[in-house]
Amino acid sequence: MQITLAPMEGVVDHLMREMLTEIGGYDLCITEFIRIVDQKLPPRVFTRLCPELLQDGKTLAGTPVRVQLLGQEPNWLAENAERAIALGSPGVDLNFGCPAKAVNKSRGGAVLLQDTEQLYKIVSAVRSAVPKNFPVSAKIRLGYENTDLAISNAMAIAEAGASSLAIHARTKTDGYRPPAYWPWIAKIKQHVSIPLIANGEIWNAAQAALCQQQSDCQDLMLGRGALAMPNLAQHIKQGQAPLPWSEVLRLLMHYSEFEIAGDKGKYYANRVKQWFSYLKLQYPAASEMFAQLRLLTKNKDILELLQKGVRANM
Repeated sequence: MQITLAPMEGVVDHLMREMLTEIGGYDLCITEFIRIVDQKLPPRVFTRLCPELLQDGKTLAGTPVRVQLLGQEPNWLAENAERAIALGSPGVDLNFGCPAKAVNKSRGGAVLLQDTEQLYKIVSAVRSAVPKNFPVSAKIRLGYENTDLAISNAMAIAEAGASSLAIHARTKTDGYRPPAYWPWIAKIKQHVSIPLIANGEIWNAAQAALCQQQSDCQDLMLGRGALAMPNLAQHIKQGQAPLPWSEVLRLLMHYSEFEIAGDKGKYYANRVKQWFSYLKLQYPAASEMFAQLRLLTKNKDILELLQKGVRANM
C-alpha cells in the first residue's frame, strides 16, 4: 500500500508536510497548486510553495514532494513542468480536481472535466516535456456536474501518458458532502491500465479498508482525514491508535512557533482555526477548545489558549 498526502490549498503547506511526514506513513506528498496562466514562472515561485526543492525534493523525513500545477494551456503547463523538474521536483502532478469557484471560472481545476480533449492535450504536452524517468501524475473528480465523462476522462489521461491517476470519488457539484462513491473508481479501473489512487472520505482504518475493497485500489490519498487524525497514515498501515490529544496539542504548539513567524503570522489565526475544524471531528477535546478558539482573533490569545490546554494535559 502506498499512501499519498493530498494537496489542500491554504492548509497543507510545507510545514504541515514536514510535521505529518515526520509522524510517518506517507510515501509521497503533493504541493498546493502553482497557478499557470501565460508565462514560464521564475524559480522563486516554485521554491516559495515547495521549499523542499532546496533539499533534494524531499521533506526532512525523506518523503518525496511532487510539485502540482494547475492551468488550462498545454504549452505553458509543459514549460513550467519542465522547470519544476529542473529545480528538483521528483515528478509533476496536474490538478483537474479543484472545485473552487475562482479557479473554475478561469478554466482551471475541475471545470476541465467537461473537456476530455483538453485533458488529453494537457497531459500529453506535459508528458512530452518531462523526461521519461520522472512521473507525471494527475488528480480528477468523477466529473463536474455528473459522472457522464468519468470513464472517458480517465481513459484520455491514461492514453496521454500519465503515470498514475488519483481519483476523488465525488463530482465538483458533490463538493465534500458524504458519501464518496468509491465503487466508481473500480468501474474506471476496468478501462485504464495505469495505477489508480483512491481519495475521498477516508477518516480511519476501517474506512480505508472499505475504500480499498469498493474501489479495487490498494493505494490511497489522504486529505482532510490526515488533519483530523495526524497519524492517520500509520493508523491505517500499522494499526496505531489515534494520536493522544496531549500529543496533538504539542503538535499544534510546534506548528504555531513557525506559522507566527514573519508574514505568515497574518494567516495564522485562520489556519489554526481551519485545522481545528477537522480535529474536532476526531477529538472531543478539540471541539470544546474550538468553541473558545473561534472567538479569538489575536495570535497571542490563541497561543495562550493552546498553552493552557498543554498544561491541563500534562
